[in-house]
Amino acid sequence: MDMRIKEAVELFQEVLFYGTERVIRSVDNPLWEEFSPEQIQALKLIGKEGRITSARLAVLQGVHKSAVSNRTKKLMQKELIRVVQTADRREKLLELTDAGKAVLDESDRILAEYVEKLMSEQVNDREIEQFLAIFRKLSTIMKTDGV
Repeated sequence: MDMRIKEAVELFQEVLFYGTERVIRSVDNPLWEEFSPEQIQALKLIGKEGRITSARLAVLQGVHKSAVSNRTKKLMQKELIRVVQTADRREKLLELTDAGKAVLDESDRILAEYVEKLMSEQVNDREIEQFLAIFRKLSTIMKTDGV
């Protein structure tokens, strides 16, 4: 195995895991107190997919269906998501409500401001462009690979 790829995967995971914790600890915003990181991630995935089954959400979040069930129940109680019936009565899809979209927009804004501040102090424009180019390429590869 190419050790650079191994290191890249480890670094990506490190940024993902510790970055989320650091943002939550560092950003003083009521949104982070009201919603768990997993709930915010669920909203983000539902928003990205448009409509999604609980089973797919569980796969994307890497958790058991029961964890997603608890998460979505809380989000429904807060009226951030709703269940949409499809032509197939057995299939139920989750989608964001307007309130859910507003929470997600606020979360995205908070995160973007924090990351911008963090990067502006330590990352130059050329490095940001390189980062974007690599992640755009990875995103394209992942999408064409059926992820």
